[in-house]
Amino acid sequence: MINNDILRRLRFVFDYKNAKMIKIFAKVKHEMSQEVLLNMLKKEAEEGYKPCNDKTLCLFLDGLIIEKRGLRDGAEIPAPVSQLNNNLIFKKLRIALEMREEDIIETLALADFRMTSSELGALFRKPGHKHFKECGDQVLRNFLMGLSIKYRGK
Repeated sequence: MINNDILRRLRFVFDYKNAKMIKIFAKVKHEMSQEVLLNMLKKEAEEGYKPCNDKTLCLFLDGLIIEKRGLRDGAEIPAPVSQLNNNLIFKKLRIALEMREEDIIETLALADFRMTSSELGALFRKPGHKHFKECGDQVLRNFLMGLSIKYRGK
């Protein structure tokens, strides 16, 4: 999935205004201007569109974790990763929303997407593990759609 699309969808799911999005970036000590944010929220065909790179999306997701759960005692703000994949995005959303396996399966079901617990578990394994499975765009897209239904209704 395109990082800009993920950012737009998360903004919609949680009904965040621009100021709230900027505050989430600030939680990880990243200064985000409203102009840059608005350009990242535009669609590709729109004038002024700015691609959201992996580091920027990672900063937002880490800020979302801190926003939703807080920073653990003694923990420092994590350094953003330079390469993000769907598995890591999914994992960060799971952490931010404090979702258990059953919660994720229920959220996917809201989007009419079925997944077993073993299939789901494979997405959260380390890449070198023999049962690791890459998270496809379809899974992440349906998870975001399920979150949208859960938090915003149909």
